[in-house]
Amino acid sequence: MWTGILALALCLGTQDSTRDITKVINRRLEPKQTVLHLLYQAGLDNALVNEVQGALSAAGFDFRKARAGDQIRLVFKNEKLELLDYRRNALIEWQIRREEGRYLGKMREVDREQVVEVVELSIDSSVWNAAIAAGERPEIAVVLSDVFAWDIDFYRDVQKGDSIRAIVEKVVSKGRTLAYGNILAAQYKGSLVGLKRSYRYRLPDGSETYFMEDGSSARKTFLKSPLKFVHITSRFGMRMHPILKFERAHKGVDYSAEIGTPVWAVADGVVSDSSYGSAGGNSVCIRHAVSFETCYRHLSQRHVAKGQRVAQKQLIGLSGNTGMSTGPHLHFELLRKGVHVNPLNQNFPRAEPVPPALLADFKEKILPLRAALESPSKTLSVAQYNSPAPLMPPPTYPPPSSI
Repeated sequence: MWTGILALALCLGTQDSTRDITKVINRRLEPKQTVLHLLYQAGLDNALVNEVQGALSAAGFDFRKARAGDQIRLVFKNEKLELLDYRRNALIEWQIRREEGRYLGKMREVDREQVVEVVELSIDSSVWNAAIAAGERPEIAVVLSDVFAWDIDFYRDVQKGDSIRAIVEKVVSKGRTLAYGNILAAQYKGSLVGLKRSYRYRLPDGSETYFMEDGSSARKTFLKSPLKFVHITSRFGMRMHPILKFERAHKGVDYSAEIGTPVWAVADGVVSDSSYGSAGGNSVCIRHAVSFETCYRHLSQRHVAKGQRVAQKQLIGLSGNTGMSTGPHLHFELLRKGVHVNPLNQNFPRAEPVPPALLADFKEKILPLRAALESPSKTLSVAQYNSPAPLMPPPTYPPPSSI
């Protein structure tokens, strides 16, 4: 009896000792951390790090393009690295696999397709939250803000009960949305702004822009805000200065914005100043047509230089808390002929409409888009919408606090 038990124990011990042990480590690249540093932290020795580095390089991986947030998965079998996956975004990843005692790498593109779909958002608190509630990626809020940037302030104008319907290009994989492309048509119904519709149209020179149903441009010479999503904390006019403690003219508008929020030029122009001052901190001023000038103050970073020509929506800096500031925000000024005016009550003209010779073509092209916006169905009746360009992943944005 005891002999049988001993034999069984020896057998079980042998099975346990030969059983494969798999360990998986998932990491994200931290700010200012290198890929090699992460590999060392994951327990790889110097020789193995060198092997992995060589395999990644042979697969076309550019270590200089590694960014915080990139995902790395390491799979160990019996304490030996068997597999490494490096994912830069939802579409592209690199894979290193151990084969016959050496590591081989390759770049893999996730199988995907481009589709056109209807997106419907019903706003309860914010566009960002409405996107999540509709099962969409919240980045669609950022894409939509670009379409309506000339007519809708996505903080002041958005109200509970407003709705958005849009015809959107998507990159999907196995039914999951990976990225958004162009908005081909969009409709905003709001209690404050009424009904707004925009249609994307390709001009003969290959450029694409947005127009309204009558062919007038959806683009104005000035945007409504220097930030995609903003919270006004101090308006234009006489105000008590929070540091100096006396009332004086507040010659601009203050927008609450976390440090590092992208700031864009509200109109085409030439940079008239890019410098640091004790009061305004890092500041950028841009001279525009018709004797207008805009200034952006308290920036954490300036991305343009004096004399540089900039385009509307171009990134000119990042919001901050520099100079005489009580907290992170952007101070925005608008001057006309050297005199400060209130940016919030200006009515700027629209850009050029659809050329008369193309108006008939434009109206014909938008017919299926208009029908899709007006239909209660989310099923599209046409497959091609004048925008066949391949899509790339859009830039990612942190979730704003007041979208």
